[in-house]
Amino acid sequence: MLDIRHHFGIRVRELRLRSGMSQETLAHRAGLDRTYITDVERGTRNISLVNIEKIAAALTVSIEYLFAGERFSATPTYQQKDFTEPIQDRFKYHLDPETRVLAFTVKGLLTPQDVAYMDRTLIGICAGFGRGEISLLVDHRLMLAADGEPAVYSPEVTEKAIEFQKNLLIYSKKVAVLCNSQFMVQNLNHVTSISGIYNQSYQLFGKDRFMVQEAYEILGITGNELVREKG
Repeated sequence: MLDIRHHFGIRVRELRLRSGMSQETLAHRAGLDRTYITDVERGTRNISLVNIEKIAAALTVSIEYLFAGERFSATPTYQQKDFTEPIQDRFKYHLDPETRVLAFTVKGLLTPQDVAYMDRTLIGICAGFGRGEISLLVDHRLMLAADGEPAVYSPEVTEKAIEFQKNLLIYSKKVAVLCNSQFMVQNLNHVTSISGIYNQSYQLFGKDRFMVQEAYEILGITGNELVREKG
């Protein structure tokens, strides 16, 4: 029977891989040695609370979430097979001029270049409006890896997403984000806290119907042409 060290190691490994991180990257972000992370993932290291906190921060999750029940496969993400379709085919957007809600959806994972493309496109639309005149409805429900399971922003994508959100901060009134998992909620809470958009952004996850309706209520709308409940 596996002991708690092995269970914890499996958990760290799956979250690391769903974030597109290598052991070296996680170690660097946590301020720990790579061999230490290797031992943690193998379940051979008696890890201290201080280092648990460091690893949680490096994974952009809370300590509580490290021990939560939401689980994933340990399949590596941000591989070549995750990017077979160009971003132009996976990114859709729609501006409702009446409600001034700019909605966009993303299917699959993102590269930093993809985020830069989205930034240019959406900021170009927002530039026609004044400060705080646009609300955003973001649909990340289909941000899935090639294995069909959720993934979150990689460290490289996170850096670009922070820049993107800083640019949006000028124009956005409220932001509602439909997430693919509680893991993504944790990940985006981290991103929005750095970008400065945290107090305006609501990261949502739950049953599809309730999640979509909550997003509508936050933005003061009754529906959206692009972002709806899954059929």
